[in-house]
Amino acid sequence: MYVCMCNAVTDHDIRREVADGVRTFAELQARTGCSDCCGCCEPEARAILEQALTQVPFPLPLVAA
Repeated sequence: MYVCMCNAVTDHDIRREVADGVRTFAELQARTGCSDCCGCCEPEARAILEQALTQVPFPLPLVAA
């Protein structure tokens, strides 16, 4: 399903980015452009990102905020 219509980012794109190492919303935005235009998709994109992060099969590195 499309999450960000402005930049054609899907839920699969977000999960793939997490599998490729994305750990923060800022990283997701930098790689996909998700929520860079109107911002309407930000809550859904963040929710999908958080859900995908809980399914990463290895420990996440600590990242300073």
